Amino acid sequence: MAEALLRHLTKIANVSVNSDSAGKEKLTLKTYTDTKDVWGAIKYTKTAIYSSITDTPDILAQENKDTARLLKAGAENVLWVQSPAEGLQEVMPLAVTRLLHLSGIIIEGNSAIEFLKPDVVIFIFGRDTGTLKKSAVKILDMADIILFEEEPPVKLPVRKKKFKVALSSPSGLDECIDYIQGLLK
Repeated sequence: MAEALLRHLTKIANVSVNSDSAGKEKLTLKTYTDTKDVWGAIKYTKTAIYSSITDTPDILAQENKDTARLLKAGAENVLWVQSPAEGLQEVMPLAVTRLLHLSGIIIEGNSAIEFLKPDVVIFIFGRDTGTLKKSAVKILDMADIILFEEEPPVKLPVRKKKFKVALSSPSGLDECIDYIQGLLK
């Protein structure tokens, strides 16, 4: 989905990180008109003991890596964030700050959603139809868009702003991207 978004986004969004009254940072997207879409991406990988942000082109462009796929899909800059869960709240805002000069940022991974508070959250059901982890259920409830191939393995939350599309439908992906563009306006 991140690759499809990078290939298809046509509107420019300005990303800023603001602090709320409690001092927590919030990611905000604001759309403006420009002649070029310049998006970045962050790939998160959970590690056991260290945190790092990698921006080395040779490492990011290694064949068969998610970071290479994001670059090939059109991301101007890609960062690979590696961190244990307890360090992510510190390292992810640093990564976002490094990409603020871009029109928008796509973040791959669920772990940062609770503290970054992005304007658009996409939940994708994988092929595993087993029980969802407690953390995944929380993200599912926060999602603006829920994607699944066939039928979702659990009952989906019902809210007006939910957008559900079966990716097996030929027009499903295009319809979803159109909806996302509408959310970014």
